[in-house]
Amino acid sequence: SSDGLCSSPEILFSPYSKSLSRSSVRSRMSLKPPKAYNSLQKGALIWDPKPLQVKKIFEALKKGLNEYLEAHQAELDYLSGRHKDTKRNSRLAFYYDLDKQIRSVERYIRKLEFHISKVEELYEAYCIQCRLRDGATNMKQAFSLSPSTKASRESLVELYKNVQECTEDMCFIEGALEVHLGEFHVKMKGLVGFARLCPGDQYEVFVRLGRQKWRLKGKIETDDSQTWDEEEKIFIPNLHEKFEIKVTELRGLATILVGVVTCDSINFFTTKPQAILVDITELGTIKLRLEVLW
Repeated sequence: SSDGLCSSPEILFSPYSKSLSRSSVRSRMSLKPPKAYNSLQKGALIWDPKPLQVKKIFEALKKGLNEYLEAHQAELDYLSGRHKDTKRNSRLAFYYDLDKQIRSVERYIRKLEFHISKVEELYEAYCIQCRLRDGATNMKQAFSLSPSTKASRESLVELYKNVQECTEDMCFIEGALEVHLGEFHVKMKGLVGFARLCPGDQYEVFVRLGRQKWRLKGKIETDDSQTWDEEEKIFIPNLHEKFEIKVTELRGLATILVGVVTCDSINFFTTKPQAILVDITELGTIKLRLEVLW
């Protein structure tokens, strides 16, 4: 499109209450948890929080969002310059068209700024709960080493509850943060195998990201070109899961495993399409080419 917005990551927002004074993260966020967290209740954790992984994703996400912000700010500066020149030249129709584009980019910049502020707010709340959990864990360990008394046992029970609540709040925030990760558009670019790929060979590629799956079949044609039954798939980024890629060769009713690899998505949070060349076999005799656009 003329305003350059079609390639931007999808911005997803959720309402929040302004109060940050309550003890529970969930009580101060008027936010419905994602489906994966709907069953999260007191004493029933789905998984342990992973602060180091969350930190890596947060830093990559914030960097990517700032790249989009800088790109659109540069576009706004360019359009504003043309807007002034057009006003002097008094080409009315073109002037109003530029004015419309400028307003569109300005609105998108405001959305990006709001999006970044919400991501930062979530991560700040996550870090607070992480520090509280670490402090309660250390105190729990100290009390467990001291002589057992009624007071120490009561303190241990209370500390256990604090650790559990902080852990649940961290899991909840992880789910809320995933809402803000946008989308990965993955394009199939074909297999690279040199002498390993022959006309008539058929392959199946299976890509998994958490519960999301993409299964596609392809064939090597007589002119060495490749045809695939699907070319693109949209994946929702996940804080904890990596891309798992499995390639099998189809020979009649039999299937032969070519290789299974995993691919981290940490580098995909950027404005430019990322070309990926993955070694499917250990020696790299067959590779898979993909393109990821965030």
